[in-house]
Amino acid sequence: MPRGDKDKYTDKQKRQAEHIEEGYIDDGVSRDEAEARAWATVNKQDGGGKKSGSGRKKAKSN
Repeated sequence: MPRGDKDKYTDKQKRQAEHIEEGYIDDGVSRDEAEARAWATVNKQDGGGKKSGSGRKKAKSN
């Protein structure tokens, strides 16, 4: 998977990034910078792309 490939993200994450990007563009940020900021925001909120598989269950609270 080449860098910048968004195939590993959920549809919801893609929609969120698009909406965030539009907000930055409305604020006068360039399209490239807006896209980079939007994906950085989605990554910070969700920790990256799809997360599944063994060992991915929520931790039990003590």
